[in-house]
Amino acid sequence: MEHFLETWGYLAIFGLTLLSTMGLPVGSEASMIYGGVLASGQVSQGHHLSLAFVIVVALLGELVGSFLGYTIGYFGGRALVDRLGKYVLLTHKDLDRAEAWLDRRGEPFVFFGRLIPLVRSFVSLAAGLGEMTLGKFAVFTVAACAMWATALCSLGYSLGSSYKHVLKDFSYAGYVAGALVVVAVVILFAHRIRVVRTERGAGPAHRRR
Repeated sequence: MEHFLETWGYLAIFGLTLLSTMGLPVGSEASMIYGGVLASGQVSQGHHLSLAFVIVVALLGELVGSFLGYTIGYFGGRALVDRLGKYVLLTHKDLDRAEAWLDRRGEPFVFFGRLIPLVRSFVSLAAGLGEMTLGKFAVFTVAACAMWATALCSLGYSLGSSYKHVLKDFSYAGYVAGALVVVAVVILFAHRIRVVRTERGAGPAHRRR
């Protein structure tokens, strides 16, 4: 990824942040941090970037990807679940629950969800599927994305050439965290299979009534 970012600079940062906020966790966090590192001018000759432009480009990528993800979820909605739900373990009852939950807690979900790695990649799609109002989504998305992009790019800038040492120091902790995430995903996946099978099996019975 470092070579990709050094070669394409701002365009790479924009593309990676856009894809990530659309629902594809492609490592936008690393791209923003390394963008800040490149802006510090301490790691690569001839690839100096402006920290201000790195932040602006990262923010634009975040916002464009967020609104695209929201649009896909909002206008795809239940028709999308009809076509693809069986592949991602979603049912219409899930959408009903999501919509009700977002009505009550949508603002903190969109705001704080943007500040959690991995989870943040799916916030826009979930908000769209749950039919959260565009105004609420826009306000909290802009606020959270601005904070996130500024913090990560500035972190990379402050680390400069020492970023590799910092990453090495935390590598073992990262492995442990990754293993825990894998375990959690497996448990959640197994639970979702049981829930989806139960709800789809109950569907015909409800219709006969």
